[in-house]
Amino acid sequence: MSYQHSVCRWCFEDTPLPLLAEWCQELGITGIDLLHPSEAFEIQAYGLTCPVTAAPEHPSGVGSIEKAFNHPDHHATLLEIYTELIPKAAEAGIANVIVFSGNRDGLSDKEGLENCARGLDPLLALAEKHDVTLVMELLNSRVDHPDYQCDRSSWGLALCQKLGSARFKLLYDIYHMQIMEGDIMAHIFKHSSYYAHYHTAGCPGRHELDESQELYYPAIMEAIRQTGYQGFVAHEFIPTWPDPKKALADAVRRCS
Repeated sequence: MSYQHSVCRWCFEDTPLPLLAEWCQELGITGIDLLHPSEAFEIQAYGLTCPVTAAPEHPSGVGSIEKAFNHPDHHATLLEIYTELIPKAAEAGIANVIVFSGNRDGLSDKEGLENCARGLDPLLALAEKHDVTLVMELLNSRVDHPDYQCDRSSWGLALCQKLGSARFKLLYDIYHMQIMEGDIMAHIFKHSSYYAHYHTAGCPGRHELDESQELYYPAIMEAIRQTGYQGFVAHEFIPTWPDPKKALADAVRRCS
């Protein structure tokens, strides 16, 4: 198996971080996603790494899913946020830093893409210097994040191609893209070079990866393996089973 398993912290927020780290050790999970850099140091004692982090909350709300790079008014604040975050991520051994497009708020796809490119371009040299990759997350705009602009692969790929940098790629969230476009395995085979990180969850509902949902994860993971991907696949489902550790163990089993 070429890829590694991770788990998203927020989905198991009721579990203390040290206990979640112990579960990871037992289950063969080697990463915990979406920690702050300071928390990433805490899990190193367990032999774990944080594969991806996101910007901390800002008083203005800028840097969140809804308010990000597609609006020029946010660029100055975003430059400050990420100029501070990228070196901290590198120091903590975090390879990827999440960025968001933001909501459309009336912008056309072309305008939003051009604005994102202008806002992100000044950060690419800093990302290169610190050996960090900026990853824009693909999210659905039908169920969970209404009006989000980077809501399908084609738009994200166009942004990657416009920026033309190995330090900017996409976070391919399988749950979100099943809602928006389907053809999950076809996208993985065709565009894997643009995907720096993957998230899983059952669809519909964003819960366990079991037979109650429509995605067949063993085949999807085999597709990822066949591309030669060696990064992390992170489980980002909200557990509903009485024992969340068993739910996580089941996800690892199905995706191994």
